[in-house]
Amino acid sequence: MKKRLLRTTFALALLSAAVSANAKNLVVCTEASPEGFDIVQYTTAVTADASAETILNRLVDFKPGTTDIQPALAERWEISPDGLEYTFYLRPDVKFHTTDYFKPTRALNADDVVWSFQRQLDPKHPWHAQSLVGYPYFESMGFKDLLKRVEKVDDMTVKITLNHAESPFLRDVAMPFTSIYSAEYADQLLKSGNTADLNSKPIGTGPFMFVRYSKDAQVRFKANPDYFRGKPPSDNLIFAVTTDSNVRLQKLKANECQIALYPKPDQVKNIRLDPNLKVDELSALMTSYIAMNTRHTYLSDVRVRQAIDMAFDKQTYLNSVHGEGNAQLAVNPYPPTMLGYNNTLHSQPRDLDKARALLKEAGVPEGATLTLFTRNGGGPSNPNPMLGAQLLQSDLAKVGLKLDIRVMEWGEMLKRSKAGEHDLVSTGWGGDNGDPDNFLTPLLSCEAAKNGENYAGWCNKTFQDLITKARNISEPAERAVLYEQAQVVFHQEQPWINVTHPMLFTAMRKNVEGYTLSPLTHNNFATTQVK
Repeated sequence: MKKRLLRTTFALALLSAAVSANAKNLVVCTEASPEGFDIVQYTTAVTADASAETILNRLVDFKPGTTDIQPALAERWEISPDGLEYTFYLRPDVKFHTTDYFKPTRALNADDVVWSFQRQLDPKHPWHAQSLVGYPYFESMGFKDLLKRVEKVDDMTVKITLNHAESPFLRDVAMPFTSIYSAEYADQLLKSGNTADLNSKPIGTGPFMFVRYSKDAQVRFKANPDYFRGKPPSDNLIFAVTTDSNVRLQKLKANECQIALYPKPDQVKNIRLDPNLKVDELSALMTSYIAMNTRHTYLSDVRVRQAIDMAFDKQTYLNSVHGEGNAQLAVNPYPPTMLGYNNTLHSQPRDLDKARALLKEAGVPEGATLTLFTRNGGGPSNPNPMLGAQLLQSDLAKVGLKLDIRVMEWGEMLKRSKAGEHDLVSTGWGGDNGDPDNFLTPLLSCEAAKNGENYAGWCNKTFQDLITKARNISEPAERAVLYEQAQVVFHQEQPWINVTHPMLFTAMRKNVEGYTLSPLTHNNFATTQVK
């Protein structure tokens, strides 16, 4: 076993050296492994980076570095006056990837778009039941109730009819879960009985083609010569899975990778002092939080949730985990730059005596134990998970609660959290479309509680009615009022500990060009190269 590990390590080192020496290759040190490549089954950013941002495209997408919409697979669209019909006119001659496992016989057409939506929408669709985990984002966003019809008008035109107007719909259609697949490839897999290959041998129209994945080690892609926006400047793209941010930085300095995602904030100053390196930073649409499982004993009582929040020294957490100036304390579920942020709300002050009184009033015995799930490694929302967990553990001990910290790999943590095995889970969220609904619906809606994406398991009718109504209104001022009201309900019920809104950092070699940091926390390397 040890010899095999050494051979694998040596081979990876040789590969890193080889690709680093060639300016046509780009190696990116990423913070975690993708869960798979069939993005509609997943919601994490790391999985989206390895699938939606590399292999797949959508009808529309976001202009680099912004939350503004631009044409993608649809070169234009029309919206009916009542906001219920969206007609998309597809870009001609967009080619699907040609690989050793699939040779397309035609270009993208309306059949592919209809297949990609109907698969998630229609329970009778031959592929609907093929996803063992369902379609978490599609379901959490309420798309099964929103979409009335997705129909082919002609080979290059698709009409999507909604059951009600949806203000953020175009932005929603730019999100990873609406990625467009090859219906021809799907038919091939279904006939051969190899449907699992859609998740392990992906096909798309994106800037890079999948080559292979070595679990927890690397993902390899090669440039798509037929990409509709032009062949990427990097011939090969390699994601080197490196969970430890210190190791990512070491590899970056050694030129084993040219981009290192999510350095720890306390590393940024020294990175900037290195003449071979540079750092991009951005105030991203991101929230770190600790979800409290409201379906569990003790935590079903709002007094207990309030006591835990009251005991946690968030300022010390921010200073210790993020460092001064690298994050701001979170008050609400989404950052203050977004529509409808409620400025009248404030975090309750830390009060250990009141926290103890609330726990006693709720009947929680002294020494009661709660479990906290947290990840190994670290990412932008939680640069140092173990330190953060220990700080919370120390604070809860001061009010008579024990905290059992359970550290696990990112994918395992998500899987077990969706199953509701935790009492508390430390996690984070990066907005996918620049709209407040993208924080509230996927993370806190009743539908998300059903499919497990709402780790608090919290379902509140008043809150749900407010965010549903806000989604159905186009006037921003009216939507803002509803979101402000929803945040009041959230504060009263306390399903989370709001922790921070972190800054986003990416470190890279000085000779890397064409990379644009996204406020939506996506990483797209279609225009990135090493000079």
